[in-house]
Amino acid sequence: MNRLKQLVIGVATALAAMPVLAQHAGHDAAPAKAPALQSTPRTHAAPTSQQGQGQGEDRSRMDHSKMDHSTMDRSTMDHSAMGHAAGDLPVDAPPREPIPVATDADRAAAFPAVHAHHQHGTSTHAYSLVDRLEVSDADDGTALGWEGSGWIGGDLHRFWWRTEGHALQDTVERASMEGLYGRGIRAWWDVVAGVRHDFGEGPGRSWVGVGIQGLAPYKFEVSATAYAGQQGRTLLQAEAEYDTLLSNRWILQWRAEARAYGKDDPALAIGAGLSTLEAGLRLRYEVTRQFAPYIGIEHGRAFGRTADLRRAAGHRADDTTVVAGIRIWF
Repeated sequence: MNRLKQLVIGVATALAAMPVLAQHAGHDAAPAKAPALQSTPRTHAAPTSQQGQGQGEDRSRMDHSKMDHSTMDRSTMDHSAMGHAAGDLPVDAPPREPIPVATDADRAAAFPAVHAHHQHGTSTHAYSLVDRLEVSDADDGTALGWEGSGWIGGDLHRFWWRTEGHALQDTVERASMEGLYGRGIRAWWDVVAGVRHDFGEGPGRSWVGVGIQGLAPYKFEVSATAYAGQQGRTLLQAEAEYDTLLSNRWILQWRAEARAYGKDDPALAIGAGLSTLEAGLRLRYEVTRQFAPYIGIEHGRAFGRTADLRRAAGHRADDTTVVAGIRIWF
């Protein structure tokens, strides 16, 4: 019994001492060689998430701080192998052929002529504009003045009408009415030809005329018409207007009109040469695009023989008035 107890104690003591002996034996033994990696055939299968994680860990173990970039010879680097575009040139490559100088043929191709730009169709349209319908305080009472124009037709062929005049105390002092044929010749320009009749106090006058009208560069609306009448009378009338947009609704209009006659007409107090010049400034507010009230100032002056005839009849050669009116188109 005592021998059996001693045998059990001895076996237990030996089992307890085995891990300690194995640890000391591991320290004393030489390091074992790492087993060789088995080569596996490559496949086109995508790497698993564990493989991708392992590759990321391998890259993260690279110590980039130990790389000496200053010793790299960049001139010998093959940029085509780095994913650059195939058309890129090396740094030391000569420049490509420069862009050739533009020729007249190149400019003509880039900016073709727009002589037919105004021709879009053959349908018939109409337009009417009462540019001025105003009252003013004259020396002899309240004066009424007007100017209007319009057309009916297509893009190239149109019938035009124009009228202007002034009245005093419900009596038309002088007015004119025109009927003209208009032909579009260029973008924004028309040639007109037709008849005109002047009426009011004094004898009437009839004319035939030809002229040009349109939109000049910088958006000046201009018209010039030459007339020939009975007994060798001639008349040249020119007008220009320009709109200054102060806002989307407030617009300042500049206007000037001149008349020159070829011979004296004493019955109407008109002399040869530059007869009259009118210039005005009107500020309008467009309640709608078709309706706009305005206020302004108008100055008129007679020159030469016309001024002398007016003074002889007891009238002033120049006058400045404040006007108020409306502008309508439809």
